[in-house]
Amino acid sequence: MFAVIKTGGKQFRVAANDKITVAKIEGNPGDTVAFGSVLMLTEGEKTTLDAKALSEITVAAEIVEQARGEKVIAFKKRRRQNSKRKRGFRAELTVIRITDILTGGKKPEMKKADAAAPAAEKAKAAPKAAKAEAGEEAEKPKKAAAKKAPAKKAAKDEASEA
Repeated sequence: MFAVIKTGGKQFRVAANDKITVAKIEGNPGDTVAFGSVLMLTEGEKTTLDAKALSEITVAAEIVEQARGEKVIAFKKRRRQNSKRKRGFRAELTVIRITDILTGGKKPEMKKADAAAPAAEKAKAAPKAAKAEAGEEAEKPKKAAAKKAPAKKAAKDEASEA
């Protein structure tokens, strides 16, 4: 069984356990995403193109990684005009693995990655730690830096006297 889905302005032929690279999708590795824009479904010899039937089909996928494409350089030069322009671009991409093609109006079990939870806990803990450090510093008055005495020129003066 395979399906044709549309995402990021492009169409992809997908089947279970396929890995594909698509335009950036928000999420962390391990998150589940669902694609509802299915354009075609084929099961063995049976092909479905009916819009009403396709609206009940969902393709579930898991984000494998967030990546960037290769650098594309756009270089323009106008001969004998002393004019040239060089620009680079790297596309933001997401690598996903198709987990299942759900028919009959079923919806996938959406899960968030476990990596997001520790990051949120660190973000909550960081302001508390910063406040604790600021509180300790506020209790202790700061001392002014000691002034240094001017450098002695004794060795130079002794040499000139002699």
